[in-house]
Amino acid sequence: MKAFKKLPVSPNVTEELDRYIMEGGFPKTLDYPNTEDKRRYVQGVIAEILEKDIKKRTKLRTVSVFNTIQTYIINNFGSTTSLTNILNDLRKAGSNITRETLNRYIQILLDAKILYKCSRFDLKSRKSIAGEQKYYLSDLGFYFAANTDNRINYGPVLENIIYLYARSKDYSVSVGRIGKLECDFIMRNQESQYSYVQVAMTIMNSLDTENREYKPLESIRDNYPKYVMTRNDIIQKRNGIIHANIGGFIKEHKKFI
Repeated sequence: MKAFKKLPVSPNVTEELDRYIMEGGFPKTLDYPNTEDKRRYVQGVIAEILEKDIKKRTKLRTVSVFNTIQTYIINNFGSTTSLTNILNDLRKAGSNITRETLNRYIQILLDAKILYKCSRFDLKSRKSIAGEQKYYLSDLGFYFAANTDNRINYGPVLENIIYLYARSKDYSVSVGRIGKLECDFIMRNQESQYSYVQVAMTIMNSLDTENREYKPLESIRDNYPKYVMTRNDIIQKRNGIIHANIGGFIKEHKKFI
């Protein structure tokens, strides 16, 4: 979109990745020169979705309750959770919401394509784990429009980017459990071939950090491809696991299989 609008594009792909993280992916944000204007635009998009796509299509009993649930899910994207955990957190914050209302309002957010649900999958039993899932945002701009804190929690942010990219390439995506270990993503293509992906801001802080990211993949005993995806690291080689930086991987339209 920057090229289409004849705007400058940095040759540093990580710089552009970071800008995308902060500004989101709505093309019209490129028309606004500063961050606050971009934030207001995305806030307007959220308000328009609520008015046109949700309130007119569904019968919201209480808009304030819906907004509370929406804000909670957006602020906790990328976290493993369950309806029970969400209910407990909301009740601690003073919102007494029924399970049925919570489930319905989350489904509304999914139907409106504000959220995507990523279920957990147990590699040993080859079955989905009921009640446990992560929610990812259809655009990171939703989070930063709702928050004035510009500090980046790279863990869920980079996971969100990889999740959206994989879905755009027609992969089915789950969160993987391997015994007590967790693999960020299990991906399955249209030919039912698998790949396994770990996502980290960096693996260069220490050997412990590197081991933490590689260990779940090294515990998988099949020969499907395995990946460690980072923001901007020196490429490592370890036990046949593919290490790649996210910006370059996406820019080159690479696939996980």
